[in-house]
Amino acid sequence: MSKFIPEKLSVEYIDGVTATEPVIPRRYTLTHSDLSGDLFLTIGIHYAWDKINPKRDEVLGEWKTNGDSFYYCVYLYIDQGEYNKNISAKRTEIFRRELPLALTAIRYGDRLLFNAYPNLDHATIIVNFMSAYPEFASQENWGTFHKVPKDLGGRYL
Repeated sequence: MSKFIPEKLSVEYIDGVTATEPVIPRRYTLTHSDLSGDLFLTIGIHYAWDKINPKRDEVLGEWKTNGDSFYYCVYLYIDQGEYNKNISAKRTEIFRRELPLALTAIRYGDRLLFNAYPNLDHATIIVNFMSAYPEFASQENWGTFHKVPKDLGGRYL
């Protein structure tokens, strides 16, 4: 897993979303450059479909509610448009390895929202691995933004 470097993250707000409003709907599109290692976070009421490349290696996320509680839902597209079990296995491995970095980038990039709504740090993160292959398709609880895994290498400011 790569180490999070804040200077390599660019954040863009679209659709009238601001640094602190609204919480719902609020959708995140995280993409990256393989060449530079730069991360690009777009935050809006819609996903930034125009920023997504054919490799489908983006991380999509959104805030949802369950009663009075918030949770953060992540969507990862495993199959990349081709149905090849070996490719899907490799992509699952890469997403699992790099997801902590992606969550760190999302938390850091939207830190003003988390400052305005501290309870969001304690929201459960639900990750949806989306695949046509049952062995790669799953929905998992990845903890909270507050409980940072030790291997993240980044910190929230």
